[in-house]
Amino acid sequence: MFILGLIYFTLLEILAPVFGIFTSFILLYYLSSLNRSNIFLALFFLCCNLVVMVYFGLHYSKIEFWEGICFVHFLPLSFLLGPALFFYVKHTVSEDKRLHRYDLLHLIPAVFTFFATLPFTTLPLATKTAMAHEIVNITEDYNLNFQWVTFEQILYGRSIHLILYCISAVIYFLWNKRHLMQKYGALPSNHRLIQKWIFSLVFLQLVIAGNSLGHMLTVYAHNYAILGIPSNIIFSEARFFGICGGGFFVQNFILFLFPKILYGNVSYEVELAPATILQDIKSSLPKKEPASREFEQELQRYLSTHPFVKKDFSLSQMSFDLKIPERFLSGYFNKELDKTFGEWKNDLRIEYACQLIEEGNAKRITIEAISTDAGFVSRSKFIDAFKARKGVTPSAYIKEKAEA
Repeated sequence: MFILGLIYFTLLEILAPVFGIFTSFILLYYLSSLNRSNIFLALFFLCCNLVVMVYFGLHYSKIEFWEGICFVHFLPLSFLLGPALFFYVKHTVSEDKRLHRYDLLHLIPAVFTFFATLPFTTLPLATKTAMAHEIVNITEDYNLNFQWVTFEQILYGRSIHLILYCISAVIYFLWNKRHLMQKYGALPSNHRLIQKWIFSLVFLQLVIAGNSLGHMLTVYAHNYAILGIPSNIIFSEARFFGICGGGFFVQNFILFLFPKILYGNVSYEVELAPATILQDIKSSLPKKEPASREFEQELQRYLSTHPFVKKDFSLSQMSFDLKIPERFLSGYFNKELDKTFGEWKNDLRIEYACQLIEEGNAKRITIEAISTDAGFVSRSKFIDAFKARKGVTPSAYIKEKAEA
């Protein structure tokens, strides 16, 4: 049982947070071209997984050096979880995505904790290590005083702080939903997806923070009862670490159940219908308006960067890049070009492949390499699409160009 327990905590407390930190960098990688709210989501995930690593280093590593490092130094980090979550929700759903100076007020608890704990963090490493080892493994007496505040108050504060921010995030989300309904009479097409994702995050954090608060109350206020059940049973140390570690573990992997969130290609904008019947009639006329010419110019600039050669290029991706609703793009392909987005995408890829062939690339790389460079997921799909558009296979086309 001990070995199984050790394996469990190793997987839960080491591999999961390492994977979560890796996920944070995935989010950061995509933020520049997709969704800038990923900055806050990545920061939130990074802080969460660093907190888990701290738990492991302090309570399970049994290495005195890591006990000294993890004991107090990362306490300010706990006060960044709530603001990061709240800013992520706000930046995702709000029409005003700017950061204001007064937003820095959210960082006050983290800054306060940093300066309050300086009497301990500035001690020599050997002294800190000895103190941490004695408190964690021998006395279990966490009555360590800092400047202006006690260790106990900080531990209570970080859980209450996170709970308040979780509640604030939900209230803001619901307020914004009501605001959009009053202003536009409709909600964004991705509202349900975003709501399910945000509520999942908030629920997990409420479970983790509530469990942490209950455990701290048991440690400091000794034993009490909830519905007749002693708190030392409900919030035992084993359950405390199991629930917290399990919550963060689930959070790391639940992100992959929301691929649009992970890759940032989901927008939260209300798609407005034409304001008047006259505008509706104008939009159906075959004559192009200046706005259409501007779109064509913007589209040509966009295509000059060859986004279609990316294997995951989609209508959602294009919509997010151009900041144009998917419905408008879909209508453009169906009505103006008389083809689907998929057909249009493959047309561009085949023309790009032909350009590679005509530039002489076929002499030094294979057909499979050309198909990959053009964005096709397989050689067979490339050949089928090529033959459907050019009437011949890529090999025959290459031969024709060589003989010309």
